[in-house]
Amino acid sequence: MTTEETTAVLSPRDEKRAQRIAKNVKAFAAAHGGSADGVVEYVGKIATRIALVGADGQWGDQVAPSMAVAERAVELAGVTKHDSFEGELGLKVKTGEYEWRRMAGIQI
Repeated sequence: MTTEETTAVLSPRDEKRAQRIAKNVKAFAAAHGGSADGVVEYVGKIATRIALVGADGQWGDQVAPSMAVAERAVELAGVTKHDSFEGELGLKVKTGEYEWRRMAGIQI
C-alpha cells in the first residue's frame, strides 16, 4: 500500500493519532542509537501494539487504537518493519537485570 492509499483510508482523526505515535517512535529511535526496528502486533479489538527495538538493543512499545493507525505510524516514523519478533530481531534485544528478575519472579 502506498503512502497516498494509507492516508486515504484513515480518517483525519486517525491520521493525527498516527502522526502523534510516529513522533514518539522517532523519539525512541533517536534516543536508542538513531534507528529502530518494529513489529506491529494485533492485541485486540481496540488495540494494536508496536514493539520496538532500538539500534542499541533497548526495547519499548507504543499502543495504537487500530492496525491501520499502527501501520501508518510505523510508515511515518521510518521504522524497519518485521513480520515477527523472531530471529535476528529477537537477538538484537538486550535485557537487563530488571527483566531477568521480573521473569524469575513470574515463575515462583
